[in-house]
Amino acid sequence: MEESPDGNRAARYFNYFMTGLIIINVLAVILETEGPLYEQFFLLFWLIEIVSIAIFTVEYVIRLWICTLNPRFSNPVTGRLRYMVSPYALIDLFSFLPFYLPVLLPVDLRFIRILRLFRIIRILKLGRYAEAVQILNRVITKTKEELLIAFSILFMILIIFSSLMFFAEHDVQPQKFASIPQTMWWGIITLATVGYGDMYPVTLAGKIIGALAVITGIAFFALPTAILTAGFIEELHERKAVLCQVCETPAGPKNDNNPGNEEENHKD
Repeated sequence: MEESPDGNRAARYFNYFMTGLIIINVLAVILETEGPLYEQFFLLFWLIEIVSIAIFTVEYVIRLWICTLNPRFSNPVTGRLRYMVSPYALIDLFSFLPFYLPVLLPVDLRFIRILRLFRIIRILKLGRYAEAVQILNRVITKTKEELLIAFSILFMILIIFSSLMFFAEHDVQPQKFASIPQTMWWGIITLATVGYGDMYPVTLAGKIIGALAVITGIAFFALPTAILTAGFIEELHERKAVLCQVCETPAGPKNDNNPGNEEENHKD
């Protein structure tokens, strides 16, 4: 359940099973919103929910029991408490806890409907089983400082243009540009170059500010994308640079010191 599935067939099959179960759950939550479909296959949706809740509950209990095998959670009491507040453990808990809350607590039907929305959080459980999500997590972890700087710059730009637009348009459109926080909605949409059209400048100064915001958005809104792209390239490059177990040289193109077939000289 915890170790990498590489070379472990049972762990690999367990990951496949849990990935399939999570995908089925997310699809069921989406399809249930179709009224006729839900009425026709009510029993199937109910069966998927009950079986999934049982499996997710057992999985959480087992993980909580065996977490002490990890040196980080070796203490039988405090270790389990630390594990319970870890990100993956919280996701596991919230994936089935809303099902039990109406049984344990007296709540009204509106609250029950709200709790059902938490079922969609099960898609986050894929982070433990899907390699692609794990790669994304590693990339974000490696580039968190650069991303923080990029988003800080974007936030400052957002405040500047929203403030300028508020003072340029407030007197003419007091309902739409009522305050700087409300104008920040215009700022986000403009910097992202989406332009819904619900808020737009009508004064000359506002149009000039809007044009500058669009140009600035094109220049700076791509910063996080570029950082993540560079992180992905670096991560994929590191994964491919596997050392040869025999000669302990990086696996790569054939050279004069490494004659012969590449596949024979460098195997993963």
